[in-house]
Order: sequence, then C-alpha cells, then structure tokens
Amino acid sequence: MSQFARSPVTAVLGPTNTGKTHLAVERLCGHSSGIMGFPLRLLAREVYDRVVAIKGPREVALLTGEEKIMPPGARWLLCTAESMPTNREAAFVAIDEAQLGADPERGHVFTDRLLNARGREETMILGSGSLAPMVKALVPEAEIIGRPRFSTLSYAGASKLSRLPRRSAIVAFSAEEVYAVAETIRRLRGGAAVVMGALSPRTRNAQVAMFQAGEVDYLVATDAIGMGLNMDVAHIAFAGLHKFDGRRRRRLTVAEMAQIAGRAGRHQRDGSFGALHEQGSDAFTPEEVLAIEGHHVPPLSHLYWRDGEPDFASLDALIDSLEQRPVHELLRAAPQATDLAVLKRLAEEDWVRERCRHPRVVERLWAACGLPDFRKLGVDPHARFVGRVFRHLSEGRGHLPHVWFADELQRLDRLAGDVETLAGRIAAVRSWAYIAHRVDWLEDPEHWAARTRAVEERLSDALHASLQQRFVDKRTSVLLRKIGADASHLPVTIGEGGEVLVEEHVLGRIDGFSFTVSPDATADDKRLLIAAAEKRLGGEFARRAAALVAADDRALALAGDAGGAPVIHWAGGSVARIEAGPAISRPRVRLDRALGVLDKATRTAVAARLDRWIATQTARHAPVLARLDTAARDPVAPPPLRAVAAAIADAGGIVPRDVVAQPLDALDPGARRWLRQAGVVVGTLDLFDPRLLKPAAQRWRAALCAARSVDATATPPPDGATVLPARAPEATLANGFRRIGVQAVRVDLVERIARAAHDARKGRAPFIPDLALATSIGIGPDSFARLMAQLGFRPDRAPEGPPRWAWRGRRVPPPAAPQPPRADNAFAALRELGLGHG
Repeated sequence: MSQFARSPVTAVLGPTNTGKTHLAVERLCGHSSGIMGFPLRLLAREVYDRVVAIKGPREVALLTGEEKIMPPGARWLLCTAESMPTNREAAFVAIDEAQLGADPERGHVFTDRLLNARGREETMILGSGSLAPMVKALVPEAEIIGRPRFSTLSYAGASKLSRLPRRSAIVAFSAEEVYAVAETIRRLRGGAAVVMGALSPRTRNAQVAMFQAGEVDYLVATDAIGMGLNMDVAHIAFAGLHKFDGRRRRRLTVAEMAQIAGRAGRHQRDGSFGALHEQGSDAFTPEEVLAIEGHHVPPLSHLYWRDGEPDFASLDALIDSLEQRPVHELLRAAPQATDLAVLKRLAEEDWVRERCRHPRVVERLWAACGLPDFRKLGVDPHARFVGRVFRHLSEGRGHLPHVWFADELQRLDRLAGDVETLAGRIAAVRSWAYIAHRVDWLEDPEHWAARTRAVEERLSDALHASLQQRFVDKRTSVLLRKIGADASHLPVTIGEGGEVLVEEHVLGRIDGFSFTVSPDATADDKRLLIAAAEKRLGGEFARRAAALVAADDRALALAGDAGGAPVIHWAGGSVARIEAGPAISRPRVRLDRALGVLDKATRTAVAARLDRWIATQTARHAPVLARLDTAARDPVAPPPLRAVAAAIADAGGIVPRDVVAQPLDALDPGARRWLRQAGVVVGTLDLFDPRLLKPAAQRWRAALCAARSVDATATPPPDGATVLPARAPEATLANGFRRIGVQAVRVDLVERIARAAHDARKGRAPFIPDLALATSIGIGPDSFARLMAQLGFRPDRAPEGPPRWAWRGRRVPPPAAPQPPRADNAFAALRELGLGHG
C-alpha cells in the first residue's frame, strides 16, 4: 500500500474516550472501500459487527489469524494488524492503537503499518498522544489532530473489593489473578463477568453481554480491556500495577496505566479509577495520578522495527534480513519475537536446512513460523509443533494430512473440564483455526475452517457456562442490585411449597415461621440471603400469624424433639415448645425464636391460641389429668384426696400404689367414689386411668410428661402392645407397663389378672388359677409366677399336680426414712449460729 504514500494522512491522537475509533469507522464507511487494522481479534470482531450492520454481511470481511470471513467482492476489511493485506488497494486505510509500535513483541508490525499502509484517498493513524513525536519524525506529511476526552477521569483512591462501586472493572495481569479476583467478587457481590484476550469472541461477547445487561455489576479483565473494547464501565480498579511482559516482571508505564484507566466513563459520562492497594508497590504515586487525570503521558522515544519484506533467497539470508538494524535513529531493531526464535531453532535442524534450498520453501518455512503460540508453551515446544507443520508443508503436495487435523480436533472436542481446561482447549483450537485459514496448507480449507469454528463455538459455549457457574451467583447478584436500589420493592414471592424466590431465584424456604437458606448457598452468602428475606417477609409472617390464630385444631400437631421439650408444629414448621408449667396438664408455651419477627400483640395472640389448643387436646385425650389437678388444688377437698390426686397427676396419670399407700388408706368412701367417677382405677399394684393407655392418649400423655421433666421422656410403646421385653426402653411405668421378670405387662392387664385371681380364690385356701387369660395376653409361666407373688399370692407346695396358689396378702414396704436436711439448708446455717431451735 506504500504506492499511495501521497494520499492525505491524518493522525488522530489523544487519550481514551475521545471518539477516535468511532471517527475512523465513520470515515471507513464513507469511502468506497477500506481496510482497518486493530490490536486485538476481539476489537476487530466488535467493529466488524458494527460495519456489517451498516453495509451488510456481503460487503464486509473479517480477517484475523484464527478467523476469516471473506465474502467475494467484499469492499471493507476489518483485520488484526498482523492480518492486514499489504498488497490490496483500498480507498481508506486506518491503523488503530498505533502507539503499540513501542511494544517489544508486536511493535514491529504496527511500525510497518504506520510507515507503509496507505489508502488511495485517505489514511488515518489512531493512537495515544505519546505517539505524536514519532508521527512528526517518521510520517512528516501527516496532519496531527488532537482530540480532548469527552468526560472527566478522576482518581477515586484505593478501595477494597467489597466496597467497589457498581459498574466497576477490576484489571489484573494474569489468568490466575483474574480467576482469584472473580472468585472473591462472587462471594462478596454475587458475581462478575470475565474478559481476557485469550477468550474466543463468542465467549467474550457472552460475558460482556452479561455485564452490559446488568446481570452482573462487575467485570474482571486483563489489560486487553485497555485496547478499545467498548463497555459501560464507570470505574476501573487496578488489582496490581505490575505485569510480566514475557521477559520480566515490571511496573506498568504511565501510558499503560492511562490507557487502561481511560476505559472508565463512556462518551460524556465521567469515570474514575483507583487501586485495590492503598500502600506498597501496587499503589499509585501522586505523580502517576496527576499524569493520568491530566492525560499527560510521556512521549515515545522510539518504535520497534523489522524488515517488512525479508529476503527469502536462503535460510541465512532470511535470518539476516530479519535481524537487520533500522536506518532511522528513532527506530530500533525489534527484540527477538517468537516467530524469529522459532525460525532460529528450526534452522539448527539438518533436515530443515536440507529442505530450504529454494526461496519458495524458505518463504513457506517463514509462514509456518508465523503460527502464533496460542497455547503459551514456550519456544521449544512450540518450535516442535511448527516443525511438524513445516515437515508436511515441505513434502508431497504441501498439505497437512487431514487425518492428523481430524484427530487433533476430535481430541479437543470435549466439553468436560473446569474453566482452565476449557480455556486451554480453546487456545489449542485457535492454532488449528489459524492453519485452516491458510488456504494453501490444506486440501479443503473451507471444510476444516468450518470444523474448527464449530468446535471453537461448542467449547466457547461450555466455557461461558463454566465461567457463569464458577464466578456468578445470579441469586446473590439480583439481591444486591435490588437491595441496593430499594429494599422495600424487593420482588420476593412465596411458592406453593414455601419456596422464597426473588425473580425466580430461590433464596430458601419457609416452614412455619422459620426461613431456611437454600442449601446451595455458600457461608458468605447466607447472611445476605437471610437479611434479604427478612426485609420482605414481614407481611408474609403477619399473614401466617393471623392464619395460625384462626387455624383449626387439626392443623396443629405435637411432636417430640431431640432437645427434650415437645414441639408444636404448624404449616410444616415448629412454632412453639411446651415446657413445665404449674401442673402436668397446664404446661407453659414458649414461642419459637422465629416468631420474634412478629410484634408483641401478635405474639400474645398466637400464644393464647396455642394455650387453648393444649387445653382442648388435654381435655380430649387426658381429661383425668385436668380433674386431678383441680382436686389437688381444691381447698375444700379432703387432704387425703388432695394428696392422692396430686401424686397421680404429677406422675402423669399412672402411679404405683405403694407411693400413695398412706393417703390412699385414709380415703373415705366419698373420696374413693370421686376417684372412680374421674376415671381412676385403684388397682392392686397401681392407680391409673385406662383411657390413658389408648394410643392417641398415650402419645399426648408422653408429650406432657416430657414437658414436665426430660427424665420422664420414654420411647413410646407400639400401638396396641400388651407385653414387652422388660429390657425394652419403652417398657416403663411412665408408659403404662409394669416390669415382671423378663417381661413388662400393661398395667390394666395386670389388674385384670389380679381381679381374676381374687375372683377364683376361696379365702386363703389354695386354688388353681386359670392360666388362659395370662396365656392369651402373652405372659409366660415364669412371669406369671412372679406376678402372682407381687399380687400377694404364695405357691402351695403340693407334691404333684398343677401348681396351686394361696392368698397371703401383699407385703407393703415400710415408709421411706426422712431425708436429712442438706448441708446448705438455710435452717442448718441458723442452727450453726445458735439461732435455731435445739
């Protein structure tokens, strides 16, 4: 294109957000044809989409190393700088970010385009203001136009990740650091999009679309963001100010800082920049801040150069021409780039020199060395790969074997793996995409280009999904946006199953009045989710409280709890516990802590409703307990009756006769008649109400006993059980079973056997009891014998025949000796002081 050197050349220089690229695209579209070179494949693709929208897909081409869209007769070409055709005429030519001529690795390409790429009618050089001295010296015919920034860029200081404003981009300088920052943002702020130069356009566009659509408010990127990628970023935060440039780790230059920071703010919206570190080597100096805010970047002192038309006469001539030193004082020989390093490495191979006997083969070798090291393997591994490619290009018909190509694609066409694995496969596919777009390297390049594009798209979609899964918690992101905007309008909805949702993202679920965070939430997310739910569930809890107060008795249930006290359940969740009250039939209700979200009046109404429910259920399943409690507290009732009633009530309706022997013997006939009318059976061994042994009553009574004393809690017996093994945990008198030998028999059946035995005897004469009743119940002979002994019968020692029994009366154990007062008893202390009665 140098033959058009006399065409007008304009250098549009200035900081970011000055509309340079927009101006160039307008000029491009205003000409009959045009070529524009960009520093990144992603940026070329972005502008390609814009021009296609104006000119149509048949008129616009995209040329990058790994992607080629070239419709026949296309007049406008969007390219990476390396892919710009140097032998094609166009009315307009532009090179973007031309200050990259000072880049050690790629600078010679941009310098060559700066010096030689010209349009027939117009040429435009775009770049930083630091390029001005170079343009004046190297392209003296160029008109330099400075453009001011549309908006203000200001320093916002250092901020932690947790305090970054929304619409921030965090810039890191390695993939590992990008991933680490994105992980932290996910935990703290719900998620981030990830943009790196190594991403395919498809993945990059999908990630940027998330950010642009507001699905996430943060973007984590490498310094590729500084190369003109247009995104709605309000703040740029530097994760560090050092990078590895391929040779060494160094501090960013002020120009690099300004290029990246300048991506904050679009058009006339102001932007800001800052760092994540307030002190240390990764903090901005005051001088750097002033330079960035004022767009004062040091002018470039040189550009890198390499002969754009190397000598292919021989392998040595090629290397010599590539290492030729420039004549102009402002140009410096480019450092050894990867392509030249690979060429030198292959030149050491005898088989390579043997084949490079013709200029066309030397040129083919140099083309193979131009294959980028997308996988970042280093010179030696990459040289081996390039050597294999060249071996095929320099033999036979000069084409790569389709079997090798197909096998490698098949090996890479796998969607399993983490982010790093998928990104590595995409990098490898890019090598094959580059090969497929060399039309003279394959027999059917269009077929293989389509195949590589399909594999890259599948991997890109998988990578995007993996990035979302790893770095984006959509639920938390939605919450943060909504809470930050106006928590009172947080769109919380309750599903039919109690699911709590915000815009279809599940926060957790409500059981009763208890909100449980979704089990897939991380520990860092749980506090946020609980706070979010509580902000908007007040109305739901009030509605549920009203429903509980008006609930039917059948909607409530009482169940045991591992903590001891029984729990009242409603609507699938616990609402209260019952604890010891003045009497077993009058337990206290302690509302669940979850009901603390209700106001005092509502909690009082709920507690009153639960008190009524307990009283109703007690009257239904265990009416005797309430009557015994009333009698025990009746000052008019005879003292022996009050004592017996209190003992039976405190024991939950079943008490051994021996425990109440003295007051029981003192009962008059009226008191005994009152007990019978209340439902109490005064049995030979126990006093009990048979109604309490029915399954439903048994469960209710066990719950009341558990509320009274955790020690009274026992495993409930199976419904309908009559005899249990004596060692079974449920074989207790608290459950209505008396242990007799190796068996435990229900107390009402013990009493039936006792009645049958007394009915069968004639005074104290020996008799043979009928064993049929005991056998039908399931009582064994040994247990029966022990039971008869407990009832007061003694075996008659007849020499032969079935065993006989004689009534001898029960042995009543002596009353327990009074317990001595405790040493810490107050009256004992008085006695020691000589103040008590002697």
